[in-house]
Amino acid sequence: MTKQTKILAGVLAGAALGAVVALVVSSDKTDELKDKVGDWFCDLLGSSKDKLSTVGELVKNTLSRAKA
Repeated sequence: MTKQTKILAGVLAGAALGAVVALVVSSDKTDELKDKVGDWFCDLLGSSKDKLSTVGELVKNTLSRAKA
C-alpha cells in the first residue's frame, strides 16, 4: 500500500469510528442499538487480536529463518 492509501484508509476508519461513537452516545432511548454496537466492537477486537497474533508469528518465523 502506498502512503496515500494508508492515510486515506486511516481517515475513513476514523470517520466510521466517530460515526459509531456518535450514534451510541446520542441514542439514549434505544438500548438495543448500544448492545448491537457493543457486540460489533467485541467481535472486531477479537478478530483483530487473532490477525495480529498470526502476523506476529509470521514475522517471528521469517526472522528466525533469516538468522539461520
